[in-house]
Amino acid sequence: MKKLILAILLAIPFVVNAQSDKILLHNGKTISGKVIKVTEHTVIYTYDGEDAEQTFGKFAVANITYGKSGREQEITPKVEVNGEADWEKAFIIENLEEVSGLKRVAEIKGKTSFINYRTAGGSDRKSLEKLKKEAAANKCPFVLMTSDKDIDRKSATGGGFGQVQSIKKGVSYSY
Repeated sequence: MKKLILAILLAIPFVVNAQSDKILLHNGKTISGKVIKVTEHTVIYTYDGEDAEQTFGKFAVANITYGKSGREQEITPKVEVNGEADWEKAFIIENLEEVSGLKRVAEIKGKTSFINYRTAGGSDRKSLEKLKKEAAANKCPFVLMTSDKDIDRKSATGGGFGQVQSIKKGVSYSY
């Protein structure tokens, strides 16, 4: 009888662990815990045996396997950026929660020249392209936008091309 009770007590941690949810991150790590909620931008969970809630941005999470049902839920696909040529794959993020769980790499800047031959919209697109290219050169698929400023240099009588300079600043992130 004692052997049966001992076997049951030894099996309890394995049964409890089998009920844990598994969170697979894009960086290759797996977290065992309880998923509390999956929101539009984040995954909120607790570690096994703890009550404190933790948060990852969805971009850091590949998928979740729920322990009770065994169901797998894909959260986000991995974005591969191997150099400046992949700049179009880079994401611009404006919400700080979304970079939780990602690795901060560098502060970056994209801007148009003081005098240029672009409209305001053209200047904006060009500075955004430069920002994404700098992130891609760092092999970073994500840019948290920290500043987006347009400097209008038109006179009181108006003006045409080349009088709007666009300056964008951000922080590049990788997995």
